[in-house]
Amino acid sequence: MHWLILAVAIVAEVIATSALKASNEFTRLWPSVVVVLGYGVAFYCLSITLRTLPVGVVYAVWSGAGIALIGLIGWLVFGQALDGPAIAGMVLIVAGVAVINIFSKSVAH
Repeated sequence: MHWLILAVAIVAEVIATSALKASNEFTRLWPSVVVVLGYGVAFYCLSITLRTLPVGVVYAVWSGAGIALIGLIGWLVFGQALDGPAIAGMVLIVAGVAVINIFSKSVAH
């Protein structure tokens, strides 16, 4: 269950960050509301996962998945270019998260 809650935190953070771009520096009301609510949900869910998982592992998974998803949304939705080094860096981040989840004894499965 803690992994599902972490997934909700990641999705909420990605939605909030995407809305942050759309809020145009908080000058547009509804995207700004989505930012506040999204980050609120994200941090609440993140705090719940810290009851059962180590903070370092939770943060690595949360931030790594968020970086990769935001990069993808930036490219697909906002038309932002990703060059080779950016893609390679994101792949390395995702690989690092995979190593933690597959091999770390710190993670309760």
